[in-house]
Amino acid sequence: MKFIHTELDGVLVIQPDIFRDPRGFFLETYQQHKYREGAIAQSFVQDNHSRSVRGTIRGLHAQRMHPQGKLIRVLQGEICDVVVDVRKGSPTFRRWIKTETADNFLQCYVPPGFAHGFCVRSEFAEIEYKCTDFYAPSDELTIIWNDSTIGIKWPSGEPLLSDKDRGARTLDQLMHLLPQYREVA
Repeated sequence: MKFIHTELDGVLVIQPDIFRDPRGFFLETYQQHKYREGAIAQSFVQDNHSRSVRGTIRGLHAQRMHPQGKLIRVLQGEICDVVVDVRKGSPTFRRWIKTETADNFLQCYVPPGFAHGFCVRSEFAEIEYKCTDFYAPSDELTIIWNDSTIGIKWPSGEPLLSDKDRGARTLDQLMHLLPQYREVA
């Protein structure tokens, strides 16, 4: 199992060991000791599962007072997975990374303080993710998917959006609500 550090501090891409044989495959999708050794020490308290059709963008989402770390994996289909640093004062504020995830079994760990979103590239995709805090609807920050100050290169120019995501605001409009960056000593 490989834990690959990205240019955004704390955001990891996890490449699990996959054991294939004529019957199919086997892999561990989570094992607490290995993930702690790989720099994911938080405990997970909630699992979520979504299914979306091609062209759907879900996000960009974060929580302010109850920030969630998320361990994302694709069960079926293909997505463009995006993580944005929205921590005020961070040296990588507004920067983002994109991971193409499909049959490669890659996982992405999004630490608390980052926004997350994805776009479905296949006919449909099923995503499962573990969260380090509970969902708190009144605490959610929803950033518009095409915020020009972030500049994400999405694979879909005319996405399917939820009402919540359609009504999202820009990062500048949410500036007073964003989490503050705290350097780890």
